Amino acid sequence: MGTDSITALRKARRQEQLVSKRLLREDTAAEEGGQDGAEIVPDPLSEDEVLELLRGVQRASEDRKRSLSRLRWALQNKETQQKFVRLDGSIRTLIGLFTSSLADMQMEAARCLHELSHSSDPAVAEACLPVTSYLLTYLSGHSVEFTELCLYTLGNLVVESEAVRKQLLPQGIIPVLASCIQSPHEAVLEGLGYVLSQLLQAKEAPTEIIPLVLDSVLPQHMLRLVCSGLKAGIGAAVEFAWCLHYIVCSHTANAALLSLGALPALTSLLLDLASEIPQDAPEGLELLVCPVLRCLSNLLAEETDCEVQIQDERLLVALFLILQCFLQQHPFIVQECLWLLNNLTADKPFFCSTLLGLDLLPALLQLLPCSQMASVLVLTVLCNIAEKGPAYCQQLHQQPALPLLLPTLTLPNPEVVGQCLELLHLLFLHWPEAAADFVRQGGHRALEQHQSTPELQERARALLDMVGQPLGASTFSPCHATLSAFS
Repeated sequence: MGTDSITALRKARRQEQLVSKRLLREDTAAEEGGQDGAEIVPDPLSEDEVLELLRGVQRASEDRKRSLSRLRWALQNKETQQKFVRLDGSIRTLIGLFTSSLADMQMEAARCLHELSHSSDPAVAEACLPVTSYLLTYLSGHSVEFTELCLYTLGNLVVESEAVRKQLLPQGIIPVLASCIQSPHEAVLEGLGYVLSQLLQAKEAPTEIIPLVLDSVLPQHMLRLVCSGLKAGIGAAVEFAWCLHYIVCSHTANAALLSLGALPALTSLLLDLASEIPQDAPEGLELLVCPVLRCLSNLLAEETDCEVQIQDERLLVALFLILQCFLQQHPFIVQECLWLLNNLTADKPFFCSTLLGLDLLPALLQLLPCSQMASVLVLTVLCNIAEKGPAYCQQLHQQPALPLLLPTLTLPNPEVVGQCLELLHLLFLHWPEAAADFVRQGGHRALEQHQSTPELQERARALLDMVGQPLGASTFSPCHATLSAFS
């Protein structure tokens, strides 16, 4: 995966939005006199200068390619883009050169169209509508560089304009993309994944795009490419992993993905990724780990029988290896791992027993201070374990968990404290010795502080009643439901 692609995805991840544009560009800074690789954005041209460039491109002379190169450089400026598309015949001229038999002219025209596709002005994107059918046509039978350029141009246009998407669907974009997915070239596959990921994030995707994707060979090949990512290259695997995530989040395709073996395949991939981490993890690995975790979490949330299919204790070991690796540099992965851990422990006892049996509880408890969401999720996982009954609560008490829970009760966050109260309720209910130990450690004083907090006072008082007697009636209702990961 190229550095620019990794940077673009990381920026989008920080903004919590993966609809983004990509720009394939040669070293134009050096070409135009820039120093040290610094990007130089050209100044806007006047309307007369843009018109003169267009006329130079239209003239069949020896200077045409030079004019076309100058136009491509000028189109890096937003104002120049807007002036250009307003000129009569401008897009038609580029299409003529784009479809010509002169390879160098064709490539330069493609680069001009690519610059236009990167515009943030929807009017510029819609001016490019006439070129979409040609872009689809040229996705086969040309050089890797040309095909890649066409793919990213399509992806950029898809991002900006619903009109473009509505035009591309009847033009057959899904079957064309399906025919490209067996390409041996990673650059083409990565570009293809980019186009698909942008289509699958469109607001109309669940009703108009995902059904077409499911009727094609795309899902099985996406799954194959995701799971072979470390062998074939991480770039395409990242793009297709996000594609699978968007499909899973639509909740209309999970049965189809499960029938393709998505659950065991993605589980196996996660084990492979975890095994790579201590050695030589490739750049951008977190961008692959994130959607794989989300896919597994959502598939588990949707299908309660899934856990039976993946009763493998190595999965928990892999999760904690990933947590340890990414905790400092990419803390958002912690949240993703905890969502999956919650969904693994929510219903059946296998992963609860395994977590305790492998002595992973101390590592889990160390995540309590990471963030508010991490605290809530750690406590929810502990509730999942405690809910399984006395034997599990006895182990939680013996580990011991109580000393680490007491500071949590003093936090100013009602959601975190409320989840801690739920855990204490389950512990006291199933293992009364924990209640006595809690009092000996002064925990009742922390509970007394919450008697005046409106959203906590009822549960705090109920717990105070419980620690004052062997077993007490409770006003709690369990909150250990399976949670869907972020969509």
